[in-house]
Amino acid sequence: MSRRAVVTGASSGIGRATVEALRATGWDVVAVARRAERLAEVEEQTGAAAFAADLTKQQDVDALAGWLGETGPVDALIHVAGGARGADKVEDGKPDDWQWMFDANVMSAQRVTAALLPQLRRAAASSGHADTVFVTSTAAQGAYPGGAGYNAAKAGESMLAHALRLELNGEPIRVIEIAPGMVHTDEFTLNRLGGDETAAEKVYAGVDAPLVASDVADVIAYAVNAPGHVNLDLITMRPVAQSAQHLLARGPLRVRE
Repeated sequence: MSRRAVVTGASSGIGRATVEALRATGWDVVAVARRAERLAEVEEQTGAAAFAADLTKQQDVDALAGWLGETGPVDALIHVAGGARGADKVEDGKPDDWQWMFDANVMSAQRVTAALLPQLRRAAASSGHADTVFVTSTAAQGAYPGGAGYNAAKAGESMLAHALRLELNGEPIRVIEIAPGMVHTDEFTLNRLGGDETAAEKVYAGVDAPLVASDVADVIAYAVNAPGHVNLDLITMRPVAQSAQHLLARGPLRVRE
């Protein structure tokens, strides 16, 4: 029997690429996101099952958990949903943006994990192990000017994963964190900057081969397809042009003479 994974944030970017990567390696996948029309495309093109839900709302999470319980096991839960809003300094930060980032990145992960952990336990008891994967960010590992709200939200999600791993000690449930650096997707930076396409493209201008969504998805697939006794606690991945959160080369990469 195929294992079944739940992927949140599955309507675009890393989430959608993860659905594709898992389907390509034999998984049954439930694609979860807010935008039903986008999910319909994912369902048609990948063969995944779609479930529309706003994971910042408990009633939607409860509905998802109920539907999953009726339709099959949950062998893996992959948290991709989240995002950033704004690039303001701390003194200029908009409380509504910061609240949204905390809700979308931390509370949604907590709500879904709590709701689906009983099903993950049943799958682990049946098949030998189950997986939780949290896609955080290198923003969780180092602050940068204008990033405090997102830094705080992703650091919070990272600490959730770290604590969960300790709490599940002794159970065959892996807790995996994947922290990407610069990833060029269609929506992340555009949404962060309020739809300003010119400003969004400047973020990536001149960068020699930033990561793309499929790069991250391939690592997620590798992690959940690894032997069940192997836990990849934390994977930090960046493009070669980005040596650290604050150190980004623009222009072609070349060997120094």
